[in-house]
Amino acid sequence: MKGTRPLDNVEIRKVSRAFNGVFAVRNQSLFMLGVSVGGRISELLALRVNDVWQNGKPVKDLLFDLSIVKGGEVSRAVPVNADGRQAIDNIIAWQVELYGNIDPTRPLFPSRNGQGSQMMTRKAAHDLLKNAFEAAGLNGKLGTHSLRKSYAQRLYEQTNDIYAVQEMLGHKSVITTQRYLGVNYASVREASEAMSVHSEGDVTTKTSPSVNGATDDVLLVELLRRGYDVARLLQKDESEQSFQSEDEKITPKFV
Repeated sequence: MKGTRPLDNVEIRKVSRAFNGVFAVRNQSLFMLGVSVGGRISELLALRVNDVWQNGKPVKDLLFDLSIVKGGEVSRAVPVNADGRQAIDNIIAWQVELYGNIDPTRPLFPSRNGQGSQMMTRKAAHDLLKNAFEAAGLNGKLGTHSLRKSYAQRLYEQTNDIYAVQEMLGHKSVITTQRYLGVNYASVREASEAMSVHSEGDVTTKTSPSVNGATDDVLLVELLRRGYDVARLLQKDESEQSFQSEDEKITPKFV
């Protein structure tokens, strides 16, 4: 969903505790796997048991095959972290309890209908996640795409490598990846509270290192994260420096 925001770790924990009912494990596993591997909702729902469960245990690298990725993009492998592996463990145990066996070809996230032979619909996924967001007391524009954006934002904050995020998301262009990366909501919320004139006691202003002391690499990464056309800015800077150099040659000196 266009414009949806990512979740931070605190919000993710709140949502993970908000599922209930017979299909709570299925729904929670969908959510936790989504924020752990960054798949589109269509890609997650297309997964089969044998995509995530091999040799009696969860896979450590999940392959989003060309047959299920968005048209025109290539297949990609994504590492599955501890949260994702736990989600796989949970849903496999749930399937065994519900259906009595492990069927490698069964949809990983089956519909309530069809005795597990049909995969959950995108509408069903949207509705159950919307209910969980509300039950967790969250606000803002949230939807199925928030799972993918949460993965992208958290991965970038851990790596500072936009190209790694691009590859894990399967984007053709890094420009698309830049649009996924917003501000760190937790940091902004903390800063906003610190600015409040009604805060109890004296609030010490938090200062950050001057950009004058930052390396060129750090500045370039930050500009990329904020969506600037770095190549154009560098070209403009070089032109201005060249012009200044020529200007110094012809400027008369006054005494």
